[in-house]
Amino acid sequence: MARIFLTRRLPEEGMKMLEGHKIEVYEGDAPPSKEEIIEGVRGKDVLICLLTDKIDAEVMDASPRLKIIANYAVGVDNIDIEEATKRSIFVTNTPGVLTETVADLTWALIMAVARRIVEGDKFMRDGKFKGWAPLLMLGDDIYGKTLGIVGAGRIGQAVAKRGRGFNMRILYYSRKRKEEMEKLGAEYVPLETLLREADFISLHVPLTSKTYHMIGENELRMMKKNSYLINTARGKCIDEEALVKALKEGWIRGAALDVFENEPEIHPGLANLKNVVLTPHIGSASYETRSRMAVMVAENVLAALKGKTPPNCLNPEALKIEG
Repeated sequence: MARIFLTRRLPEEGMKMLEGHKIEVYEGDAPPSKEEIIEGVRGKDVLICLLTDKIDAEVMDASPRLKIIANYAVGVDNIDIEEATKRSIFVTNTPGVLTETVADLTWALIMAVARRIVEGDKFMRDGKFKGWAPLLMLGDDIYGKTLGIVGAGRIGQAVAKRGRGFNMRILYYSRKRKEEMEKLGAEYVPLETLLREADFISLHVPLTSKTYHMIGENELRMMKKNSYLINTARGKCIDEEALVKALKEGWIRGAALDVFENEPEIHPGLANLKNVVLTPHIGSASYETRSRMAVMVAENVLAALKGKTPPNCLNPEALKIEG
């Protein structure tokens, strides 16, 4: 019987698969602190964590018997994979399963910010609607506009497919050209060109040293005054202080964010702006996707406990390294 520590309870589909092992779940209201994770993982064989949990050498030191760190997420910038590999600890994620779900939310944000849906909802609930008027709650059309996609992976491609349904001109930028994007009619352009020409700019990049604050004051000033910035990727890809300034001073028309630079906190002043839509990191939050993610985590864990390379392993070489 393996000992498993989870920094959060998973949907029941995944929890049921782990039955028969000794399971401990962190039950706090807020995300666990590093110290709480260290205490929880002490003496455990398995650590199941979230993207918000920083897993480094100090955490791994708490349990020399650790076999796998299973991230309940696609991104793994929260885990020191190199350190885990040195210790023969598998690191896994949940790729592919959330592609369409995040693309759906991206489009929900595009439509919400362009047509002022959140602002309109509050207007109605506050009892301010006195009747139809020609200039009430004017927003922007989406159909036929230019969509700029930064990052051409699975999610970027899924967003582009939806853009075709709106008859949009689609521009994209990534480290290298992607045939899959161009088959969708997307045009590869430098980032500067995309920023200057797109009406809607959507970020779909991982967090790296090159993408940290890739959208800052200079980039925001390049954008059209009637453009919108959408982020369902990583919060630190945008300089939030510069974004608040841009929204206040009208450099761009609006923004929609599902992720934040210092999550769960947001930059002072951001929540007070009417021209920004904010959601609490719910890109993958559908019943179907979150359940499938839980199943993938359990599959990864069970494979590692059997001494096999997990199906979604990011460091298969860990199996060959003497612990």
